[in-house]
Amino acid sequence: MQGWILPTLGALVVWGFWGFIPKLTTSYLQPRSAIVYEVVGALILGIIVLVSSRFQLDVHPKGIAFAITTGMLGFLGAFCFLMAVSKGPVTLVATISALYPVISILLAVFILHESVTLQQSVGIALAILAMILVTA
Repeated sequence: MQGWILPTLGALVVWGFWGFIPKLTTSYLQPRSAIVYEVVGALILGIIVLVSSRFQLDVHPKGIAFAITTGMLGFLGAFCFLMAVSKGPVTLVATISALYPVISILLAVFILHESVTLQQSVGIALAILAMILVTA
């Protein structure tokens, strides 16, 4: 098994729960409160990683800037997701927001010059079509 498959499946499962639990959260908390508690959860995980790495983190200015930007965008996306599931059905919100890889793929193609095969392009188009059908 290739080294990236197991972590990918882990992300699939974790993000599956991540897409569902906010609906429960926002039945008790407003999204603004929920995002603060999510940050606490992220800090706990960050501390665990920091301790397990024996406080030896990589230091590179561009890498740090990209990592901080990623964290900010991730939590901004999570906040938007919380706002959406607090007002709408998680079935639709999760489906539509789960198409974020289309944006990642387009950025990778145009900025990193990664290639996309015809089969992958058809898959992307079908994912977009699925979103249209689910939300219609």
